Amino acid sequence: MAATPRFLCLSLGAALVLGGCVTPPEARLDDALPAAWTQGRDLAAPAPDLRGWWKAWGDARLDAVVEQALAANQDLAQVELRLKARQRLAGVADAAFKPVLSGNVRTLQDIAAIDSYFHASIDMAWDLGLFGASQSSLRARAAELLDAKARLQAARVALVADVVHHYLDLRLAQRQRALLAEQARLDQRGLALARVRQQQRLGTAEAVLLLQQQAAHTAAQQADMELAQARAAHALAALLGQARPEAGWLAADEKAGLPSTQALGLTALPADMLRTRPDIRIAQAAVERAAAEAGLAQAALYPRVVLAGSLLYSYNLTQNFRTTSDNIPTLGPQIDIPLFDWGQRRARADASELALQAAGQAYRQQVLDAVAEVETALAGLTAQGRRLIALQQVQDSLQQSNQRQQKRRQLGLDSEFGALAGQRAAIVARSDQATAQAAQALAYVALYKALGAAPLPEDGYEGGGPGA
Repeated sequence: MAATPRFLCLSLGAALVLGGCVTPPEARLDDALPAAWTQGRDLAAPAPDLRGWWKAWGDARLDAVVEQALAANQDLAQVELRLKARQRLAGVADAAFKPVLSGNVRTLQDIAAIDSYFHASIDMAWDLGLFGASQSSLRARAAELLDAKARLQAARVALVADVVHHYLDLRLAQRQRALLAEQARLDQRGLALARVRQQQRLGTAEAVLLLQQQAAHTAAQQADMELAQARAAHALAALLGQARPEAGWLAADEKAGLPSTQALGLTALPADMLRTRPDIRIAQAAVERAAAEAGLAQAALYPRVVLAGSLLYSYNLTQNFRTTSDNIPTLGPQIDIPLFDWGQRRARADASELALQAAGQAYRQQVLDAVAEVETALAGLTAQGRRLIALQQVQDSLQQSNQRQQKRRQLGLDSEFGALAGQRAAIVARSDQATAQAAQALAYVALYKALGAAPLPEDGYEGGGPGA
């Protein structure tokens, strides 16, 4: 009997030593990035500030709209609440491996149903979390917290990009409606002059018919543009938490501003910025979560040691000439050794290791997808820049042509009817140029979204993973 406590102490000491030697599996992340962008952006230059990228456009109304969306968007509010819930749970992540005290009070009879006893006990249990179980549990909670923070930032990135996108669509539609109204006025004037020319036998019925078709086509474009404007206005209102758009959003505005090409400049684009993209952080959290699950499965292959103790007070209620009270303290380890279910535990450990490898490959694929998205956005910027230059040349040429046309009219060498075609072509060119300018702005929106650009939450957004 004297050897039993010594054996238990030796067993507990051996378990503690072995438990400290076992470490959870490491999560290996392949986050290698290309040495250079194919679009020629500089990787070594300092990173631009991505938290308020739209402010470079100098549009106070856009700044206010984005701020309102960040404060009032319902989808973003839901993600923020989920993060707070995860933070509450992360605060008690190690509760399972802390000492637990409990009390118990009850009455019972002995097996002969002669005496009744009153029992009161204080029980203690402490799961030591050996063989990496405690570290893996903490790692799992940290991974959940990283995932929630990354999803919040992903929601902010998507929200800012969507707000700016719909705002640009709205401003473009407002300007295009004004240009189409001017174009419709010229169509009606040309149609009226064509009918006069037909009456005076200076024009043909076919010319009148062509101008009627042209005017009808312009009217159809106006209807389409009104629909596009309404769609953008209502979508923007929903992002701002409003039931209906502001009245001015549904009106035409020939002075509706679009970002200038100078304000949209981006001189440097370090590739390291991609590592902070929210979707890459979500993939990193998945790797950390898989590593934690693998660590728990590995710990389950070893004995589970719980230090337990109890202080029992027993009182004989019937007092039938038996012991009236007794204090029975106990303290010692409880060791759960896997034996008959070893095969199941080994299979779970092997499966969790494969799941960890799969999560690492998914992380790598997410990095590659991010690189492809940025490259595509850079290609779009290049293409839209060339398009704007070509359309500017068209605009300059038409302007020179209209100036010569005006001089001929002043000299009596041309008529109002002859000048209408050039004036209409200039309006169409202005419309194409506005569309290209908006498309270039949207290409910048796509680029900043690909970079994961958005303001940080009030409590910040950690750059490291759970182990940081």
